[in-house]
This record gives sequence, structure tokens and C-alpha cells, in this order.
Amino acid sequence: MGHDHSHGDAPPITDERTQTILSVVVGVLALVTLAGLVLLWPSGDTDIKADELGLGAELVDATVTSVEEVPCFGTDEAMGFRCDLVTFDVTSGSVAGEEGSLELHRGEAAVTLEPGDRIVVGYQADLDFPARYYFDDFQRDVPLLALGAAFVVAVLLLGRWQGLRALLGLVVTGVVVVTFLFPSLLDGNSATTVALTAASVIALTALYLTHGVSERTTVALLGILVALAVTAGLAALFTTWAEFTGFATEDAVYLQVASSNVDIRGLVLAGIIIGSLGVLDDVTVTQVSAVWQIHRANPGYSARRLYQAGVAIGRDHIASTVNTLVLAYAGASLPLLLVYTQGGRSLAEVANGELVASEIVRTLVGSIGLITAVPITTALAAWVITRGAAGSSAPDPEAVPDRAPEPAAEGEGEGDGPSWEDFAPREP
Repeated sequence: MGHDHSHGDAPPITDERTQTILSVVVGVLALVTLAGLVLLWPSGDTDIKADELGLGAELVDATVTSVEEVPCFGTDEAMGFRCDLVTFDVTSGSVAGEEGSLELHRGEAAVTLEPGDRIVVGYQADLDFPARYYFDDFQRDVPLLALGAAFVVAVLLLGRWQGLRALLGLVVTGVVVVTFLFPSLLDGNSATTVALTAASVIALTALYLTHGVSERTTVALLGILVALAVTAGLAALFTTWAEFTGFATEDAVYLQVASSNVDIRGLVLAGIIIGSLGVLDDVTVTQVSAVWQIHRANPGYSARRLYQAGVAIGRDHIASTVNTLVLAYAGASLPLLLVYTQGGRSLAEVANGELVASEIVRTLVGSIGLITAVPITTALAAWVITRGAAGSSAPDPEAVPDRAPEPAAEGEGEGDGPSWEDFAPREP
């Protein structure tokens, strides 16, 4: 029940006044978001500075034809410096069809190539051997496309039409990020404002596209936006208080050199906002769905009882989600953390460094935003579903009244919600 998000075709169950209030609020948010898009839309004048970033070489595909161990260029056998002379056929780009070669130094940490390997090499026409070509990476288009196809098939098999809508929502997210978020940040606009605007566009379009236009989706949307506002406020406070410079990584340094307009410090804050959006989507939609399902099984529950039962479910969801966020960061940063450990750094010293401290702030602020989303979304869902005659007295046609437990007394603890057995199918 916790992840039953299939409610796109759910009929309205609240009174007209509540529906009007929700429509007006969403309409205002949509207008504000549209205004943000207009004001922050990228100019399209972003300069390409590939040379300044060391990305001036043309990347071309190639297939390795032979690998021979030879003395490295400029040395002889007596010096003992050994390299692999890699010969390959270029299969794309301006030099497609030509044969090329490059040298790779041999060693424990060196890349080892074999004939038949599909690789990507950098081509620099104005240089001679051995610098004209250099090894960039392996070609990964086939495994990535296979994995992408498996993902699409899995989503469609389980989600069917809603899965298709979810995939379309993913496309919308990608379009917003590529056409608005990135170019607008490069134009030098406020990173916080751009991130909030992009998050609002994604939430408004992808959420309704995926889950359909309904009161449930609207409640989940409002929960997301309120939690995002809380997250942005906390992120702004702690990134300033912790005096993050934004230059903890080499990428930020290169970006500042190539584009001095970019607010590097603000990128930390923008990353927290965008990174929190996906998890907030899951938490808020799940909470709304949980409240709706509890109401179906117990149509006599008051808003207070719905809230108590919904929050009880939300506690379990939040506990697992917060742990997931911490483990996701630890897994992604495992090599870095191992380097610090091998270097004898204490936990306090590691945490104080901006590279790790920024991720700690990102994780904790995002977690607080998630925690905030649970009571806010649950309370709003309980209020909406109990408004009007349809929500407060008329039973849901799909409810099971003869199995619904009696409402608990007012003084009972907030964790005394319905048990999982209350949602099981009836015995024949």
C-alpha cells in the first residue's frame, strides 16, 4: 500500500469549495513558475570554451587492431620504460576510416587494451605522434542502451500506461534540465532561484503527467513545494554559516576559469534543491496514497485519525529513506573516504573538509526536508479528503465497511492506526 501511486483516474471526493481552493493555489504557483521561466530564460549567448577547459580535442570512436609492447617514445631498451603501442582504426568523426596509434604507459594502474576493444580517443590534428591521439575511454553505448531498454521494459511491464506516463515525465525532467537549468546557470542567474524554478516546472509537469490530474496529485505537489521551500531555506542558512566556497572540486575551479559569471557557491545550494526533488516526489505521493487508502478502508475516520495513521506509516518510510541517502553518499564517495582513512585522518578532520562537509550538509538538509514533507503532506491530505459530504460521511464505493475497525478514542496514542491486516482481502 505504501507505494500504490496509481491514482490518476481517481474521481473527485471533496466538495467544490475545496476543489476551487486547490485549483486557485496551483494556478498561482503555475503563474509564479511561468514568470520565473520568462525572467530567467537563458539568453543563448553562452560561449563554448572547450580549449580553456582542456576539452578542445575531437573525440572519435575507434577499434583496436593490435597492441605491441615497446620502449616508450623518446627512450631506449636500456632505460627500461615500457609502453603499449596501440594501433586502431578510426570509425567516426572527421578522420573516420584512417588508422592511428597511441602509447599507453604500462603499470599496475594503467589501462590495458586488447585487439577488438571499442574505444574513444581524442584527436588533435595540430600535434604529431605520440600526442596526436590519446586514449579517452571505452565505448559504452551498447551496454548503456541495453540497460536503458531493460529499464523501459521493466517500467512498462509493471506500470503499463502509468509507467509510460512516468517515462514521459522523465523526458520532461531531462528537457528542463538541459534547456533551462544548465544554460540559465551559465548565464550567471541566481543559482537558488534557477533551481527552485526548474524544480517547480518539473514538479508541475512531471507529477501531473505521471499521476494524472486529481486532488491526490495536487496535494502531493503542494507537499513537495512546501518541503522544497523548507529545504532551500535550510540549505541557504547552513551553506552560508559553514562558509562553503564551492571550490572543493577541480570541476568548480575549471568552471570558474571558463565562466566567471557562474555563482559557484550558489551551485552547492542549487544541487541540494534539485537533488531533494526526486525523493520528495516519492515521499509525498506515497503519503497521499496512504491517507487515501486508509480512508477507503475506514471511511468513518476523522481528519485527526487519518493524520495519525498516515504519519505512523510515514515514520517507517522516512527511516528507510534517510538511511538510503546516507548509504548512497557513502557508496558514491567510497574511494575518497578510503584515501582519507589510509592517510590517517580522523573523522573530525575528514568531516571538516569542504568536500565532505558539503555532502554532509546536503544529506542532512535533504533529510530534514523529507521529514518536513511527511506531516505537511499527511495533514493536507487528511484535510482535503474529509472536506464536504463526500469526504466526511458518504462511504467510498470501494471501501469495506464491515471490516473497518471502530475509530479509536481521542486519548489513544498516535501510533494506534489500523494494522496491515485491515487492508487484506476478505475471506470468501
